[in-house]
Amino acid sequence: MNSELIIIKEYCMYSNVEPEFIMDLGEEGLIEIYIVDNEPHIQASQLEMLERYIRWHYDLSVNVAGIDVIRNLLDKMDEMQREIDRLREIARLIG
Repeated sequence: MNSELIIIKEYCMYSNVEPEFIMDLGEEGLIEIYIVDNEPHIQASQLEMLERYIRWHYDLSVNVAGIDVIRNLLDKMDEMQREIDRLREIARLIG
């Protein structure tokens, strides 16, 4: 585990984000929330992903369930791209 944890309440005050939104992301399994001294935290390594979810939610009005769907589709696209790259490499080797 990354030792750099960020207190969600402080992040939300700084970023003007509702803490409930981040907690909902945690409940949906989109980010991992850690409780330290009865205070919810996230790992600093999750910030890039969290900020992407925040943009989708606040700029595009995507709810948490929609964010989960988008993330799953993007993961599938990445997986398919890796498979295409692998198949191209095989074709290059045998062609």
